[in-house]
Formats: sequence, structure tokens, C-alpha cells
Amino acid sequence: MIDEPFSVYLEGEDAMVAFGQQLGAGLRTGIVHLSGDLGAGKTTLCRGILRARGHAGAVKSPTFTLVEPYDFDDGAVYHFDLYRLADGEELEYMGFRDYVRDDSLCIIEWPEKGGDYLGAPDLEIRLSIEGQGRGLVIIPGSDSGRRLVAQLQGG
Repeated sequence: MIDEPFSVYLEGEDAMVAFGQQLGAGLRTGIVHLSGDLGAGKTTLCRGILRARGHAGAVKSPTFTLVEPYDFDDGAVYHFDLYRLADGEELEYMGFRDYVRDDSLCIIEWPEKGGDYLGAPDLEIRLSIEGQGRGLVIIPGSDSGRRLVAQLQGG
């Protein structure tokens, strides 16, 4: 199984959405952390993941609501944006642990704002702006994360 980070360079929004769909095809449950500067493509990647589940509508970053739920026949996806979180302890007050279930996928933008309240992710994805495109480093944090990275690498 793959324990090494996997890196990919994507040029353009369409490439980011397509890669998100590829990720989403292998992601049914778990926790995914998306980190990177403003404009790095976190929400665009999330849009691709949601499209893989069948979502055709708009995907906005839930900056003010903190979480946007999406219900599918095979489970729920919760898209979190913690950018405006003042303290990770706020996650306890909003019932974060209730979202993390065996049948849910939690995609978390700005996970560093959540501190120790989030726990370890199945996948950590670091996005960076590189010229006209985006660089992604995908780090597996669990067996399911390692299986997905192996699939992405063609193994």
C-alpha cells in the first residue's frame, strides 16, 4: 500500500473538477482535509467530488454557515469551511462529531482552524497556486486513504 504523498499538477478549473470527480469516485465515507491559500481551488475540487456523487447544482463555500449538507442515496456529504472559525472549540458547540458517521463523507476546508477537534483525516490534500495551474499534494492518513492514493497512481 502507498504511504508516500502523491503529487499532481492541474491546469484550469475543468481539470480541477475532473480530478475531483476521480477522487469522488473512490470516496464514499471518511474525512478529507483541504488546505491551501485563498483561491487555490479547494471549493472547485469539492465541486468535482460532489459531481461524482451526482450533484449537478452550484457548490458554494460555506464560509458563513460553516457546513453545507448534501444528501445522496449512498450517504451524506458535509462540506465544511472553517475559515471564519475563531477557535476549534466552536466545532464542539456546532455538534461536529454528529456529522462524522460511518455513512458520511466530511470535506473540510481550512482544517488548521479546527485544531485538535478534527482528528486525523483519511486524506489530506494540500493545494497550491503554481503559475496558471494548481499543485496538489495528497497525503493518505488511513488504510482507505492509502487505497485511494494507490488507485490514483494506477496501482
